[in-house]
Formats: sequence, structure tokens, C-alpha cells
Amino acid sequence: MLGYPAHFGQMECLKLVASPKYADKRLGYLGIMLLIDEKTEVLTLVTNSLKNDMNHVNMFVVGLALCTMGNISSSEMARDLCSEVEKLMGSSNTYIRKKAALCALRVIRRVPELHENFISRSKSLLNDRSHGVLITGITLVTEMCQQNPENVAIFRKAVPLLVRHLKNLASAGFSPEHDVTGVTDPFLQVKILRLLRILAKNDREASESMNDILAQVATNTESTKNVGNSILYETVLTIMDIQSEAGLRVLAVNILGKFLSNRDNNIRYVALETLNKTVGIETQAVQRHRNIILDCLRDGDISIRRRALELSFALINEGNVRVLTRELLAFLEVADSEFKQGMTTKISLAAERFAPNQRWHIDTMLRMLKLAGSFIREEVLAGFIRLVAQTSELHQYTVQKLYAALKQDISQEGLVLASVWVIGEYGDVLVDSGNFEEEEGVVIEVTDYSVVGLLESILLGPYANQVTREYVMTALMKLSSRLSEGSAQNKIKELLLQHTVSMEVEIQQRAVEYTNLFSYDSIRPAVLERMPIPEARTIIESGNSNDSPSVRRASTGGHGPSDQDLLLDLMGVGTSGGNAESTEMMPQSPMATSSPAPPKTSNVDLLADLFGAGPSSPAPASSPSPPKTTTKTTTTTSNDLMDLLGGGMGGETIPQQSTSPRNNSSNYGLDSLAGLGQNLPSSPSMGSTAPAPTAATSYEAYTKNGLTVRLLPSRDRTNPAIINIQVLFSNNGSQGVINDLQFQAAVPKSQRLQMNAASNTTVQPNTTEKQMMRINNPQQVLIFNV
Repeated sequence: MLGYPAHFGQMECLKLVASPKYADKRLGYLGIMLLIDEKTEVLTLVTNSLKNDMNHVNMFVVGLALCTMGNISSSEMARDLCSEVEKLMGSSNTYIRKKAALCALRVIRRVPELHENFISRSKSLLNDRSHGVLITGITLVTEMCQQNPENVAIFRKAVPLLVRHLKNLASAGFSPEHDVTGVTDPFLQVKILRLLRILAKNDREASESMNDILAQVATNTESTKNVGNSILYETVLTIMDIQSEAGLRVLAVNILGKFLSNRDNNIRYVALETLNKTVGIETQAVQRHRNIILDCLRDGDISIRRRALELSFALINEGNVRVLTRELLAFLEVADSEFKQGMTTKISLAAERFAPNQRWHIDTMLRMLKLAGSFIREEVLAGFIRLVAQTSELHQYTVQKLYAALKQDISQEGLVLASVWVIGEYGDVLVDSGNFEEEEGVVIEVTDYSVVGLLESILLGPYANQVTREYVMTALMKLSSRLSEGSAQNKIKELLLQHTVSMEVEIQQRAVEYTNLFSYDSIRPAVLERMPIPEARTIIESGNSNDSPSVRRASTGGHGPSDQDLLLDLMGVGTSGGNAESTEMMPQSPMATSSPAPPKTSNVDLLADLFGAGPSSPAPASSPSPPKTTTKTTTTTSNDLMDLLGGGMGGETIPQQSTSPRNNSSNYGLDSLAGLGQNLPSSPSMGSTAPAPTAATSYEAYTKNGLTVRLLPSRDRTNPAIINIQVLFSNNGSQGVINDLQFQAAVPKSQRLQMNAASNTTVQPNTTEKQMMRINNPQQVLIFNV
């Protein structure tokens, strides 16, 4: 009805349904299916008519009712008429059984818990001789097994029966009633194969019982027509999903390989997609079709090229890395721009993982930089620089290759950055080696001045951006300590001096600093020494290849943060720092060392405390011996408050007698806050529990009208600029119940304050409530207001 209002016709349709004439009922039910959906309120009036017509003596009237319910049934209607549908599934009429099975499919989709009502009836449908009833019964059983995996074990007993049905279809002669282009009932064959795949998954016995028929279907089905290809495709999926024999899996891969030769793009796409999923199971079988897969890289359809590219990378191993990488580099030269960045990343990963030697690895990366230097990710470029730095025996070879490549092409950003970095680091090796012969007998001249001139041409060229200029400036400065020719030195100074007035702040700063460094010839060579080998960086590959891992690390590291740490970090109550044992506690003040140290709490305890359900009393831990003297040195109050935020301003220390915070209650505990920033223990997170407040471990900030406020500070375990403070509100009962408790704090704009809600705004007599706050002072500002 194209969205036009149709409510005026809904009641008319209900009147037609109530008519005793078949023609009126047919028209009424057709109108209901078109004008009413399961969300329409009028639908409740149709339920009674459907129930009456399901018990009609005319099978066509029953069929109309079942068809209507199967199209528009709501969950309420499904519950009301479930028993009627179940009864009709046992009818002696094949027409009614078929319609009832389809209606039952709608019922269990709307109300999944009603599937138990149809289990027994569904078993009888699988043994039906009628093709129509059999295909609807198999569809119903498939849906029940997919929705409720526990039903698989119930219907697994029907596997021999389904195998027999499939065998009859595969060996049956011409049947005009069910023939489709020479294949007997392909729709039923596909449904049976799909159900067999579900029933035999992870079951050895069921898989063995269907190996023979799967081999027969795969061998005898004609592949010249689309109908046969659909059956073969389902057969391949079934073979790969069950615990089939190795020979059968090879046969399935060969079928997919034959699909790749088909002219139909859809069939080739399906074959590539399926091979991508199966390459991890039967790698050797897929390798046999490597050439035709590589041919798909030149297909006109971009979807096929993308799938063939993913499959090609999945096929790379130690034995074929040279051949496949050569083909992929050839494709990289003509590939679409959207492919190039992903290709360079994957080629880099494959070369790093399967490189037969370092020389081949460097040559491959050089070739990639020449072809797609502008599509190189930063991590890949860093990996190449690290490769060059750690391969000292190939420094001369590499720097010569990059120098020659740079003289030919300065338009590829990745190539320029890598070449400039290597020439800056190993320019002396390049110059000392003298002239060298490049491919095709071309001799490349190398002098001090020519090297500097090449960098100048990049610096002033049309392709230079800020990052390129930064690299060139640093490389020129490096060369000033590696080249000895006077003209080259003067040229370097001239280029640096020109950029001391650059409009780009970073370039100007580098030029000024480098120019001033020429005044310190005694330390300049040491400052400009070669860089150590860079640390390995993680390259994250965006792809779904089954053979190569999506994330590869070039070096082994420690364990990452746990799930609990990540959860705490997500909630803003700690940092996901990984292994907590690697963190050292900060030294405690003498006052704090006299009491037991708070025990280490697990992340579960931290979360429990965060939600106000902290653990009971913590177990005492061993503590260092108390100090032998009663005096201590503290900084002034203002300096300690600044140190609380990581200011670290060291004031003069004065000796004073150790006193309890109680003695300073008249000043609301501000004197005791003087030691708040000293020797704070590191805490795992903002939500960590602390021991009961005592004069030795807490700082009294406020005492008045029966309310005492104590602060328990601790530094974050991974960021000393972050202070976690637990605020404890204690009511001694002298003023009764304290209501509407509200605690406020303020910090300068350069700092960040995060406060959790208090555990309770009402403090009962002789009880303690708590609140957590977290202060972040990234700029180490030495200002704090109380």
C-alpha cells in the first residue's frame, strides 16, 4: 500500500473472514496479510477466526488460516494457537501438514520456548515421503537446532534417515515434478546438507556416517549449471564443518579451486571467501591453487581482488615467501590506492616473519618503499629503520641502495624519510665506500657535497612537508660530524641558518638549536653519535587472515594488564599498568612505619570497595622497625601541600617533636596536613581499601560538632603525579545523627579533580562513612588552595 493509511479496510477484511464462503475468506485473509501486521491492535480480533478456520472441514480453508498465521502471527497469537498448529502437524493431509510445519516455524521464531511442543511432531515429518512436507520439516528442525543447541542431540538420531534421503535424491533418475535443469529437487538437497552440517558438528560417529554420501554428491553433481554449483557449495561447507576424512577435505578444496575458473563472478567470490575460511585447515590443498588465486588479483571486480589479496597473504609461508612476495609487489605497483596501505603492512609482517635472510628482507622493504612509499604506516617505517640499525654488516649496502633510490625519486614520503634517516646516521659509511655501480651499469658518484646537495634538493623540493623537513634538518646536523669536506660543512651551516627564521616553530627551534651547537665543538661529536638500535614496535594488522596473526610483536615483553585492571582504568579509578608486582612502594614516613602496612588487595576487593562493600578487617602485614628517635624532619606546610600534587619544591627542613594530630584539632588539622605529601605510599587504584583510621596512618583535616574528617593519601602506583585520597567521616555521637553530608574540594585549572560519591550522606553515631577523590597534576604546578 506504499505507506498509505489502510485502517478503513481492516474491519472489512474481518467481515469477509467471518463469511462462510471460501471466496470471501480467501479475499479477507489476503487483505489481512497485506493491511495488518503483528503490531496492529486489530490483530487480536483475528485470533478467534483463525482458530475456527483451523478446525474447518475444507482443507483449503485450513490452509488459508495457517498461511495467514505464518505471515502475521504475533507472540500472543502464537501462544494462543500453538496447540492448534501442533495438532494439524499430525494431520493425514500432506497439504495441511506442510502448511502447519511452516506455521510452527513462525511460532518458534516469535516464542522460542514453545519449541518443545513441536519436537515429537517434527521427528515424524523427517520420515515423510512427500517432498513438500519433508522440506518444511527439515527447515523447522534446522531452526530448532540453531535456536536451542540442546536439540541437536535429540535430532542426531535422524542422521541415517537424512543420509538415506540424500542418497535417494542423488541416485534418482529424472523426476519431472521436482527436476530443476536436470537436478532432482536441489532445494531439498541443500536443506538436507545444511541440517547434516549442524547435526554432525563435533560428533565423530555422525561425521563418519555421512562421509560416503558427501563424497558421492561432490563427485556426481554436475558443475556446469548454477543449480549444481549451489549443491556443491553446500557440500563443501558441510565437509569443512564436520570431522570428515582428509581426502574428503582435499576434494572439497579442489571443488572450490574449480569454482575459481568459473566465469560467474558470484561463484568465484564465494569460492575465495570459503577458501579464506578453510586455508587454516587444509593449507597444502589450497596451495595447489596458488596460481589461479594470484590470477584473481587482476580481476576486474574489486571485491574479487580484495578476497584474492587476503587469501594470497594467508598462503605465505617459509617455502613460498619469495615467489608470493614477488607477485604481491608486482600487484602493489598497479593496485588501487585503498589497497596499498594494508598491503604494505601485510608485506612487512610477512617479510619479518618468513624472511630467509636479512639481505632479502632489506631488498623487499626497499622495493616496497619505492613502489608505495606514500602509503607506509609509521610502525612499518620504524620497523625498517630498526632492521637497518641492527644489521651492521649490511649498512654500506643499504645506505647505497637508499641513496641511489633517493636520487631517482623523492616523491615517495616513506622512501624519503627512511633514506634521510639512514643517510644521516651512516653518511660516513656512504662517503667512505666511494662511487658505486647501480643496476644496469650506472655508476653513482658519492662525495660529501653531493650528499648534502641531495638533502638540500629534498628540503627545497615540492614534495617536502614539515615531517620531511624535520628529518632533513636532523640528518644535516648528523652529517656535520660525519663529513670532513669544508664546502659540505659550510653548506650545512648555511641551510641551518636559513631555517632559523622559518614560520614553522618546530623547524625554527631545531635550526636555532643546531646552529648554536656548532659553538660547542668539544661535545658536538658526542651529542651527534649514532643512535642505538630502536625498540621494537607493535604492528597491528587490520585484516582477517587465518594464517598470519593480526598482531605481531617483534620482541617479547611482559604480560599486559589484566581484565580487572582494564575495567578499573575504564571506570577512571586506576591505570591499567599491568603487572602490579613490578611497582615499588614509596618509602613511608616515620610516623607511618610504626603501624602495620596496609595489605595488598586484589582487584576484586578494589571493585568491592568502590561500590561500598569493602572487605572486613584487613590482615596485618609485617612492618619495618619503628625509628629509634622521637624527632623527625618535615617541610613547611605550604611546601608539603605542593608536594601532595607532585610539586616537589624542596623547602628547608627543621627538626620538631613528633606530635599527634589530635593536639592540633583547634586548627582543624591543617598542621597535620603538612606531612600529607611526604613519602606517600603508592596505591593500586582510587578504589583501594585502607586500614582503619589511626593517628599513625591518617591525617586529621577537620574536627567540629562531633564530626572528624581524616584524609588517607597515597600516590598512584604508575603515575606519581596522581594522588588518591580516601576521605573518612567519623561521627563520635555527641551531636546525634549527622544528615546531608556534603564534602567539597577545589583545585586550580591546571589540575584535575575527580570525586566519587560518598558511601552515605547520613553519618550515624559511632560510625564512619567514606569518599574517594583523585587529583591529577600533570604540569607539576606549585599552587594549591585549601
